[in-house]
Amino acid sequence: MDRKLFLWINHWPNFMAPFFLFLSVALKYWWIRVILLVYIAWMIYRGKRTGFAVLFALIAVAIANTCTNLWKAYWPMHRPFQPQELGNLVHLRVGYANSMGTASAHSANMASVAVAITVIAGKDGWPWIGIAFLVGLSRVYNGAHFPWQVLLGWTTGIVCGLACGYVGNQILAYQDAKKAGNLPVEPKDQSAT
Repeated sequence: MDRKLFLWINHWPNFMAPFFLFLSVALKYWWIRVILLVYIAWMIYRGKRTGFAVLFALIAVAIANTCTNLWKAYWPMHRPFQPQELGNLVHLRVGYANSMGTASAHSANMASVAVAITVIAGKDGWPWIGIAFLVGLSRVYNGAHFPWQVLLGWTTGIVCGLACGYVGNQILAYQDAKKAGNLPVEPKDQSAT
């Protein structure tokens, strides 16, 4: 079923190729990097919560990317275009890679950003959810990953994003409680007197 779904998506019309290719390689463009830096600066400028959201999204990306590398190292699975799999049946629209494709790092990274920002900053993360979905879809359309590999990437990213979002919210709650003077006071040790 996974192979059938892959072939169906991978064989969608070629007029969609520029859009999906862009989603797969966008970070290679300098102007996209500039836009992301401006976005990060804007989120930091807007306030502590949105600044934390971006910080913990970046941490989530680092963790998610490391996790996908571990998936690939310890549970190696081929990519669809490799000869052991579908080979010439695949419309490969991105460069050939000899690396394993167990979990899509693109999908994991974008899902971790979407979830971390949504957990900490609410609606600010919603556009990222759509972007994460489209990036994952692009990895199938471009022939780089099977759908289950994208799903594993999304799952990995969601878990990392939830964990980082939770930690970020806990730190924010602690800081807010400290500022408001609502932290519990530790009892003094009576045995020393």
